[in-house]
Amino acid sequence: MLSKTHRLLSLTSAMLVASTALAAAEPSADLIAAAKKEGTLTTIALPHSWCGYGDVIAGFKAKYGLEVNELNPDAGSGDEIEAIKANKGNTGPQAPDVIDVGLSFGPSAKAEGLIQPYKVSTWDSIPDSAKDADGYWYGDYYGVLSFLVNKDLVKESPKDWADLKKSDYANAVALAGDPRSANQAVQGVYAAGLSVAGGDATKAGAEGLAFFSELNKSGNFVPVVGKAAPFAQGSTPIIIAWDYNALSWGESLNGNPPFEVVVPATGVVAGVYVQAISAFAPHPNAAKLWMEYLYSDEGQLGWLKGYCHPIRFNDLAKNNKIPKELLDKLPPAASYEKAVFPTLEEQAAGKAEITGKWDSVVGANVK
Repeated sequence: MLSKTHRLLSLTSAMLVASTALAAAEPSADLIAAAKKEGTLTTIALPHSWCGYGDVIAGFKAKYGLEVNELNPDAGSGDEIEAIKANKGNTGPQAPDVIDVGLSFGPSAKAEGLIQPYKVSTWDSIPDSAKDADGYWYGDYYGVLSFLVNKDLVKESPKDWADLKKSDYANAVALAGDPRSANQAVQGVYAAGLSVAGGDATKAGAEGLAFFSELNKSGNFVPVVGKAAPFAQGSTPIIIAWDYNALSWGESLNGNPPFEVVVPATGVVAGVYVQAISAFAPHPNAAKLWMEYLYSDEGQLGWLKGYCHPIRFNDLAKNNKIPKELLDKLPPAASYEKAVFPTLEEQAAGKAEITGKWDSVVGANVK
């Protein structure tokens, strides 16, 4: 699971609310028949515990009666791309039909001729900022940086990045990784900086470093990698992490301690994955039907059950298509309306600044 977290990359601009006219569209009878004739879909790098994929796969199989051949659930994006390359002339069970990869791999796979275009029925409800205009790849789900709060130790949860400076949070604030190497931690620093900079991406890296330097000097920063175990032990009472990790870690502790996940009021930085169909897919129609299922209301809600916000989340929320019990498990939907998807260029610049200057500016050895 963490392999996907570490390769999480992001898109440009805030989520756009799109037309819902096609949201309820169904795949054609011809596509369903062609997919059933192929009989099988081959996936890769889809662990069942990630974003609710176990139930999503089961739902697809139950709805259309196809077999799903699951390759290497713990593979990373690079492994998925290599699997396509290695099986260009192979129509056997080791050739993936579809991939779920970090953003940067979408444009590069298109440039290398490794993926093929297909626009799903709900295409118009996928934000323009989260898809290739020609349909070669499109965002599937995303997370935002959030605060996982131990409510046994922190009575009043922070509401925004600036709150983390309060003396109430002495020896309490941790990152979910080493910011010199872990993407989740780098993005945490970047998000804090984006908040301080009032949304100016060109200053996010430097401002993030200055912010954490201040936290470290005041004694609020804890140089321990935040995750479920230290959170439960009380050594990292507030962890800055992707919301789906925060929710998953909190839930895994079964109420001991009680927890809250807070999306900050500003500096809401999102990271997204993208879907694509292999240009050499042995089962191209099954692959297209899989895409139709993933981008249907049912498929999108399947990811949401796994705490990953589907790319059509704002669309579903505004049209009251998200069951109340699902929404009750998540931070308020309005919290995500300010989500910002930095470009790859902005991310690269921020990462270079943060990883290169963490030691000299902040000086905390996170481990």
